[in-house]
Amino acid sequence: MKTININLGQRSYPIYVGENLLGNNTIFKKHISTKKIVLVSNKTVAPLYLDKVTSAIGNDKEIIPIILPDGEQYKNTDTLNKIYDVLLQNKCDRDILLIALGGGVIGDITGYAAATFMRGVKFIQIPTTLLSQVDSSVGGKTGINHTLGKNMIGAFYQPQCVIADVDVLNTLSDRELSAGLAEVIKYGLIRDYPFFEWLEHNMNSLLSKKTELLAEAISRSCINKADVVSQDEFESSKGIRATLNLGHTFGHAIENAMGYGNWLHGEAVACGMVMAAFLSKELSWLTEADFIRIKNIMLSAKLPIDPPNISQEKFVDLMQSDKKTHNNQIHLVLQKGIGKAILTHDYSQKAFLHTLQQKTFN
Repeated sequence: MKTININLGQRSYPIYVGENLLGNNTIFKKHISTKKIVLVSNKTVAPLYLDKVTSAIGNDKEIIPIILPDGEQYKNTDTLNKIYDVLLQNKCDRDILLIALGGGVIGDITGYAAATFMRGVKFIQIPTTLLSQVDSSVGGKTGINHTLGKNMIGAFYQPQCVIADVDVLNTLSDRELSAGLAEVIKYGLIRDYPFFEWLEHNMNSLLSKKTELLAEAISRSCINKADVVSQDEFESSKGIRATLNLGHTFGHAIENAMGYGNWLHGEAVACGMVMAAFLSKELSWLTEADFIRIKNIMLSAKLPIDPPNISQEKFVDLMQSDKKTHNNQIHLVLQKGIGKAILTHDYSQKAFLHTLQQKTFN
């Protein structure tokens, strides 16, 4: 087991990465002091791992399960209220501990419930997808979607710990695995060129779910994110955390336009990263050779690189609703080469619109 620490003063916490962690009673004992626990999962994950987690926690705790429907389309106020309802019906107080057992949707909505119930209660993240293990469970971003924009309602709220068990990826579908690899690739693109090269050489092994390599990819991703979050927890306007959104402004527009859940988050981000790379190339910030490498690594991870059929006007409208828009200017994370990214609004509008007009990057 490897332990990676997020250093945030009193809000610091560990990320545990390894095998058979869901059955590790020592980890749970270390982070659970309350007698009552609300464990939030979904209809896909709960049948696989709920019993294992409750057994590891021990029978001296009262565990109240909440099993939600599975999918991005349920990350909304209606589902959030179901969590509040159970908390209130069971007379939970500020000593309650919430556990999120699932992918990014479960982690985001449970974290937001923890951040807001009685103005804040403790919670633990147990991510069960590659994407949530390397990204959404780490760093304290919690929230829900609005019909007019993704993750527009939320809070920065850190967990007590993150438990990333590599074994759970054995039940992950090939499509979900590829979607998670998009966020892994992102770290290489924005700040870790050697990691990008490592991914180029090991992609086939990652797709075949080789445990040691998946553990290395998760650890390397979490180390990168931990370093960024430790420097810029609340994503200040000039801070480096915003670079973690590479591909996300384009990607969130795709998710919204196509209907939440039709494109997986990682798929939309992968396409968004290719669009950002194309715009960077148009601005002469990225070489043609590097643009081709970025396309190829997405394709090797079995990710989409061509955007769906969305009008230029619709794209712009949705991107203007993004959280990174300031004073009606769309701020984008763009590439200054592989391994270096910047947040900027100083780009050619003509090149930007030309990017949105592209139907294929093949």
